[in-house]
Amino acid sequence: MEFGENGLECRLMRCTKISNYNKNESKHLQKMNKEKSIKVGTKIIYYITLALSTLVGFWHFFVPHLYNWYDYLPMQYKTLIVGIDYTNLCFSLLLFGNSLVLIILAKSAFTLNFETLVFYTFLTAVWIFRACLSTFIEPWPLEPIPAVAIGQLVGAVVQALLMVFVTTKLWKTRARVKYER
Repeated sequence: MEFGENGLECRLMRCTKISNYNKNESKHLQKMNKEKSIKVGTKIIYYITLALSTLVGFWHFFVPHLYNWYDYLPMQYKTLIVGIDYTNLCFSLLLFGNSLVLIILAKSAFTLNFETLVFYTFLTAVWIFRACLSTFIEPWPLEPIPAVAIGQLVGAVVQALLMVFVTTKLWKTRARVKYER
């Protein structure tokens, strides 16, 4: 059996194409295995925590008017009122936007993308800070409605704990998958 120069080239090209296909398929399988390594319960909690965070961010846009924040301030302090509004609106937009972006990037988080995990970890740190602030540093006053203060405290602590759980699971899984390679 005689192979011409062209015949050998064709076989080499076919082998190269098959080799490249196997590499791409291997990368795809690795990505799928990473995503499968995250348990369904962790994914559900990921979505729940971000949905709650998004809702809190959205709700916060309307808090000053819902709870009449300005009734406690003399109206001659316009700059104080504007400062409170700016701070609240920026906080609301950042919390709402960051949470929404992380919902959009969920697939990236479940494939254990480093940048997405750092982003989620930062949002977790924000909620831990909020929970610590309301628990240890400056608890919400019980006046005028104690149930609201207690509800915010419990909500912040539960949210922070759930986010710590998800963050820990994602980072541990990333470390395990990286170690297995």
